[in-house]
Amino acid sequence: MSIFTILYILLFIIFALIAYAILQIKLFGIKVKDFWDFIEANQMLDKLYRFAQQYEKMSPQEQLIYLAEAEKIFTAFDSVPDTLWEEEYDKYKEVLSKYKDIKMIRWAEENK
Repeated sequence: MSIFTILYILLFIIFALIAYAILQIKLFGIKVKDFWDFIEANQMLDKLYRFAQQYEKMSPQEQLIYLAEAEKIFTAFDSVPDTLWEEEYDKYKEVLSKYKDIKMIRWAEENK
């Protein structure tokens, strides 16, 4: 009987914490889906950041993948306030720089 009571209390606490987190997100003026997309984009930002630092010359297919993933990140980061991702600004800037470089290279190749 006491195990069920403890389990019930723990489940109540977990649901209360989740509800509190959702309330805080909504009070901050963010949709929960946008916040979740931001969390996923933040993980992808780390991967693209490492990729941008390691690879100077990418194949056309890698460039397309990089551009598509970077655009998803930019969209997700634009949907949340800047204060949430101040710490990630340097990584964001590096990914954006590489994004611009690839766009310029592709544009120059198309206009030859």
